Amino acid sequence: MKSSLSTSMTVVNVAPGLPCSSIRSGNIMAILNLLLLLCLFPINEATAEKPNVLLLLVDDLGIGDVGCFGNNTIRTPNIDRLAREGVKLTQHVAAASLCSPSRSAFLTGRYPIRTGKWHLGVNCESRNDFCHHPLNHGFDYFYGTPFTLVNDCEVSRPSELHVAFKRTLWFYAQIFAITLLTLGAANLWHVINVPWKIIFAFTLFGTVFFMYWYAAYAFQIYWNCIWMENFEIVEQPMDLEKKAGQLVREAKSFINRNKDGPFLLFVSFLHVHTPHYTTKNMIGRSKHDLYGDNVEEVDWMIGEILDAIDEEGLVNDTLTYFTSDHGGYLEGMTGSPHLKGSNGIYRGGKGMGGLEGGIRVPGILRWPSVIPANTAIDKPTSLMDIFPTVTKLGGGVLPQDRIIDGKDLIPLVQGLIPDSEHKFMFHYCDEYLHAVRWQQTTSDTIWKVHYFSPKFSPGEGACYWSKLCPCSGDNVIYHSPPLLFNLSNDPSENNPLPSDLPLYNEVLQTIEQAVAHHNSTLYPVPQQLYGINNLWNPRLQPCCGTFPLCWCNKNKTN
Repeated sequence: MKSSLSTSMTVVNVAPGLPCSSIRSGNIMAILNLLLLLCLFPINEATAEKPNVLLLLVDDLGIGDVGCFGNNTIRTPNIDRLAREGVKLTQHVAAASLCSPSRSAFLTGRYPIRTGKWHLGVNCESRNDFCHHPLNHGFDYFYGTPFTLVNDCEVSRPSELHVAFKRTLWFYAQIFAITLLTLGAANLWHVINVPWKIIFAFTLFGTVFFMYWYAAYAFQIYWNCIWMENFEIVEQPMDLEKKAGQLVREAKSFINRNKDGPFLLFVSFLHVHTPHYTTKNMIGRSKHDLYGDNVEEVDWMIGEILDAIDEEGLVNDTLTYFTSDHGGYLEGMTGSPHLKGSNGIYRGGKGMGGLEGGIRVPGILRWPSVIPANTAIDKPTSLMDIFPTVTKLGGGVLPQDRIIDGKDLIPLVQGLIPDSEHKFMFHYCDEYLHAVRWQQTTSDTIWKVHYFSPKFSPGEGACYWSKLCPCSGDNVIYHSPPLLFNLSNDPSENNPLPSDLPLYNEVLQTIEQAVAHHNSTLYPVPQQLYGINNLWNPRLQPCCGTFPLCWCNKNKTN
């Protein structure tokens, strides 16, 4: 068992950062995890002026799901309380200029704890090397899952991963069988002359190979639905019914233990990702089936954590940041129309390139002694901003050898500067630049150009035929000329500016100059979020027990 990292302030030497060419908008959870590895507090005696930092990241919560952002049918009193006591960010964006190799900086910190979803995997070469584990990326403690929530983790749900995996496995098995039969027939008819020993060896090898990979299919729930404490697997498969209470108790215990601070607590919730698991006492409490119950439960969890901050007298000494990693996921659940998130007036949802509904997310900052209460900032901000914000507050120094896309939020939310420091934001889907927004400060206008848009199911506003919109190919619309929207007047992106207007050409020319400059700062690196590690490789599977019979329950937090 490896020990946790040193808590001195240092730059963590990691592989080159995630490039824009390797990012799909559906991987923002992973990106935010990387950007928060971690940016806080050198150990020294003069830490009294440094705040505690509480980061609350909900998974797939739509901006239209929260009361303080306009919802009047789902109860979110604790999130609404944060907004009353802090600053609401009404143009907070999840997917903007997502990293290049020259745009990554990771600082380790004092007392950083990571609870909930990690989403970046665990191993590189073996099931015990832990190269991607949080404790090898700046955290001192980890309590959560390295994977994500899928239907397969809830036994009452139909399989989500088996279908695609089985289809792929069956396709290659058919190719192998046809090749084998053709080889045998050709040998019998003397078309070719291959020793039967070779054919037998080929058959044996193929059979073992496909049995090896079928194991990943058969043991999916036991292999990927796991819960870890530091390097140890404590539940395999994890018990979803207990996760809400366990996360809350772990967060409150951490706050109590480290109340003398400063500390950084990053709670990355499993809610409200499909399959919308909800503890029994919360089921049926909302007007929106399991999805609404899920939202109200995560609001309860946030309230419990905020109460712990209150009880320890830490409110004025704690910067609290609340957001979601994407807009609501529209294709994830079928059946009841209530089993999906709401993105309010904004078009689209999670995984839809640059459409506003997938990337505009709720954002709130609270720090009563520093930030004014009950205010709203209607300027472009980004999830990436938390990195330089917290780095500066903790006394860290941003690396000078690369471009940092995030901006320090404190001057903006304090009203010290009139406009966001984000002049341009670049919205990717995989390696494809789908959209760009421009804050034109001279006219107080937000412009947004779309180069690609997904093709929705007929008469629908989502890709229900695939459950996730493609980024390229025949199932996207290529806009030539590009679509241009004035988001200040048309936030729903319903009325593109006519391309024959002089204003259209003026705005598009400015944006395309920014795109050219942006492209000059990028260079390609190998894909890091796709490939063999994404195919349930049995060789890399963490296992509690004797592989492949991986199951246990050693969790002390019940």
